[in-house]
Amino acid sequence: MPPVVSIVGRSKSGKTTLLEKLIRELKSRGYRVATIKHTVHEPTLDEPEKDSWRHIRAGSEATVVSAPNGLLFIKPAAAEISLDEVVRLFGEDYDIILTEGFKRGSAPKIAVHRKENGPPLSSVRKLIAIATDEPLETRVRQFPLDDVRGLADLLEEGFIKPQRERTVLYVNRTPISLSTFPKKFLASVMVGMVSALKGVGEVASLDFFLRRKPSKD
Repeated sequence: MPPVVSIVGRSKSGKTTLLEKLIRELKSRGYRVATIKHTVHEPTLDEPEKDSWRHIRAGSEATVVSAPNGLLFIKPAAAEISLDEVVRLFGEDYDIILTEGFKRGSAPKIAVHRKENGPPLSSVRKLIAIATDEPLETRVRQFPLDDVRGLADLLEEGFIKPQRERTVLYVNRTPISLSTFPKKFLASVMVGMVSALKGVGEVASLDFFLRRKPSKD
């Protein structure tokens, strides 16, 4: 899956502002960026009696509202969906996915800290950097709040470039960790087979989906 980095911090620390600046900076470098917002509030998926609401009420597992200016994907959930599950909805067609929130998630994190908001967040797992308006006593790498280029360099060199070419295998909707040899072997076999098909040009990306009927005991 694309690399995922979470922007975390206390309320009113400037997470959204930093995220907006990072999106613009990475887009200006030619990268495709997707974002995910985490909220504790229950979102209003649709208004009662609207067509998509009626689809869901009738039992649809998911629905997409298609409009000339975009798409709205609606998927009811009985419990909170994990970050990994949300990321899989995006597919592989992005260079990086930035999230706002998910401070308890498993993704690497950049914390946003403002002196006026109290002490920095503590016990944050996989903290790779802090964007701060004051020097902090920590071994974690620090950036001034307005050093968007520096933070973008960190994301580019540490996450985007190493994964611009990647081979990902999902089995039963779960990503499988592959070492270098299986990755190269699978990629070469699949690309070789597909390239031999009539009408196929240069293969820049390849999606393969298989669903098998469960075996009977």
